Amino acid sequence: KLKVTMVAWDRHDNSVITAVNNMTLKVWNSFTGQLIHILMGHEDEVFVLEPHPFDPRVLFSAGHDGNVIVWDLARGVKIRSYFNMIEGQGHGAVFDCKCSPDGQHFACTDSHGHLLIFGFGSSSKYDKIADQMFFHSDYRPLIRDANNFVLDEQTQQAPHLMPPPFLVDVDGNPHPARYQRLVPGRENCREEQLIPQMG
Repeated sequence: KLKVTMVAWDRHDNSVITAVNNMTLKVWNSFTGQLIHILMGHEDEVFVLEPHPFDPRVLFSAGHDGNVIVWDLARGVKIRSYFNMIEGQGHGAVFDCKCSPDGQHFACTDSHGHLLIFGFGSSSKYDKIADQMFFHSDYRPLIRDANNFVLDEQTQQAPHLMPPPFLVDVDGNPHPARYQRLVPGRENCREEQLIPQMG
């Protein structure tokens, strides 16, 4: 039985795009309900449909097959595609994609915890960032209090009330101060405030 897994509108509300569990995308006229295009290119179910912020012809799709596809909705064709191959691990299912407000970039997250950034221009500013970035508080156990509210087990605080976390590598080693300033809330901290007290 065919099922719709995701739905999106184009930027001008002229088209409705549906992802179907047979790995197709269908483009519909939003005023008449007429089927305009059937888009094929995915090899597994699609759970991400992201319209371009101002160009109604452009749509991004992604799914568990690891494919990220940029579509031309007016012509019903694929403009570009990217396959999220992870060395030694196969492909990473893409869980979400969002387009920047200026339409020049889009970012995706995958099942391996990676952030994928696509766009125009140079990537040199991203080359200066450490390969592995986690918050020191990632994967900490949570508990529930008597009111059934969630608390960080170690600090007994609600996660949103905790101070800004520190950036660490996969082994929990803190990154240098220049990276710590990337964390919202730590931008203007003094150098000594950017060195975590471990232990």
